[in-house]
Amino acid sequence: MDLAFLHPLYEHQGPWASVYVDLSRNTEDTPHERELTAAAVARELAEQGADDATCRAVKEAVEGLRHATDPHGRALFACAGQVVLDPPLARPPYGGTTADWAPLPHVAPLLELAGEDPLCVVAYVDRKGADFELRSALGSSDAGGVTGRQWPVHRTSNVDWSERHFQLRVENTWEHNAAEIADALAVCQEETGADLLILVGDDRERRSVHERLPKRLQDRVVEASRGAGSRLLDDEVKRLRDDHVRSRAREDLDRFLAARTPDGEGRAGAAEGVPALVEAAREHRIDELLIIPDGPDTHREVWIGEDADQLAVRRTELKTLGEQNSWSARADDALLRSAVMTGAPAISVTAALPSEAAEKAPVGGLGALLRWK
Repeated sequence: MDLAFLHPLYEHQGPWASVYVDLSRNTEDTPHERELTAAAVARELAEQGADDATCRAVKEAVEGLRHATDPHGRALFACAGQVVLDPPLARPPYGGTTADWAPLPHVAPLLELAGEDPLCVVAYVDRKGADFELRSALGSSDAGGVTGRQWPVHRTSNVDWSERHFQLRVENTWEHNAAEIADALAVCQEETGADLLILVGDDRERRSVHERLPKRLQDRVVEASRGAGSRLLDDEVKRLRDDHVRSRAREDLDRFLAARTPDGEGRAGAAEGVPALVEAAREHRIDELLIIPDGPDTHREVWIGEDADQLAVRRTELKTLGEQNSWSARADDALLRSAVMTGAPAISVTAALPSEAAEKAPVGGLGALLRWK
């Protein structure tokens, strides 16, 4: 998950209100229920010590969701009487609406609730062209398309010379259109940043387009077995998106496992456990952060200063480093702040688990691939 969109959260000093609002249950009483939820959230934050202005801002923001069309939910991050960020969620929050008040924004749940949502282009391919549809967990939208040559596109059953010549022209039309579709799909992927491309159509049409896509996209392309008119296509698209998430998570986990072996100089390319990760974060050596949400170390207490690289396992360490102000924070949120500010991505490896990979996962639920100078 690219964490760059979280930058605004670290341009302000906390403490922070972090609210995950469940919008998945819509009924006739939804507007009234939103008001009740808003009041309950504000009350919960106040009990945790939040200031009146921030409680009021969050209450108004939750009430403002009474007519929201978000299918799953919304995260709200607020401080000093202002909601700074409110990203939509790709799945409902576990356990319903929650509210936390802490020195750092509690962004770790976003790795699962918003991160594992590959943006997907579904290409409906035929011999005359293709229509593109952009899909995510939040819905679908038109993404354009391409129209190729319209004639000739149909073969005949005759076998004389003129008809064989005509059929060759048909073949040329198909090949030309497949190339145009592949070019347009490559442009669509670049413009949208889609993680996955799904080809829908007859076997030959899908294969012809697939073969003509650039090499850089080959590991992002899958072919659907259902046609455009199948009522089961939506289920297959969802399955293909889920398979893509699991595949990427396994790849990241495999890279982490391989990197734990020290090189010829005795340096490992991966670290795990809070002390090792805190040291790596202080030295700006985290290249990619791996988190198993709710792992035993994710909510372990660490100490933070005002800057993202000011963190320590013990408070006295920060004083030794010259930091006068310090606050207690969750390990996952402190490490995520460091990752955001150094440009490192983060992933939830839960999609690669459970099963045989469970015992090989990062110790305590926190790990990182490292960069070395």
